[in-house]
Amino acid sequence: MDISLSGRTALVTGASRGIGRGIAIALARAGADVAVNFTRDADAAAETVAAIEALGQRAKAYQASVDDYAACEAMVSAVAADFGELSILINNAGIASKGRTVADTDPSEFERVMRVHAFAPHYLSKLAIPHLRAAPRGDIIMISSVATLSHSRNGAPYNMGKAASEALALTLAKEEQANGIRVNIVAPALTVSDMGERLARAVAGVSDIHELDAKFPFGRVPTPDDVAAAVVWFVSNANSYCSGQKLNIDAGGMATLG
Repeated sequence: MDISLSGRTALVTGASRGIGRGIAIALARAGADVAVNFTRDADAAAETVAAIEALGQRAKAYQASVDDYAACEAMVSAVAADFGELSILINNAGIASKGRTVADTDPSEFERVMRVHAFAPHYLSKLAIPHLRAAPRGDIIMISSVATLSHSRNGAPYNMGKAASEALALTLAKEEQANGIRVNIVAPALTVSDMGERLARAVAGVSDIHELDAKFPFGRVPTPDDVAAAVVWFVSNANSYCSGQKLNIDAGGMATLG
């Protein structure tokens, strides 16, 4: 089974920490060079870059707000120029909504969450596609959420944003199949990350997400490595024929806070 990504360059959004960092490092471990996108925390992004370089791969950090089309355009152009190749796009960057009902949701919050989860993947996919088409193989991955399976109350902006990103992936899979681009979705459950910690505190009232380990399948809350393993398979030559698919990282629907 060929999972080598040697000679390929990946752009991972929101890669300074959490799931994004886990994906970036896993791609590097498989042989890819990685462009590390971040919004604010330059020190955290530098740590991700250092971890990738320690694996013998090239890496560089790029600061850009992914909901800003001009910033995305500049970033994609810089990545292609710096690495000479771009064939993998991981649309991972995400933010949480505030857990309010639709009636109580401020329109500005709705717009902010939708721009990150729906507008940004559209912007970046559009900008990356010419580079992916030029490569021997191109891949786009949307990091979604099992939230789209339940559409739980008090989460409309997040649920809607993730659902939009999945709709984009399924559309792109049809549009770009003839160009050799595979487009797939990876949808984690609650995962060990900064966002996961905040969600665990808000919903389950625990100060440490690992207090929930015993309640989860296989005796632990899933980690970024669990998500990254699926991403690496999807973008590798081990996956030659799978596109337009969604893989839920939720232990068969049992990894929930409920």
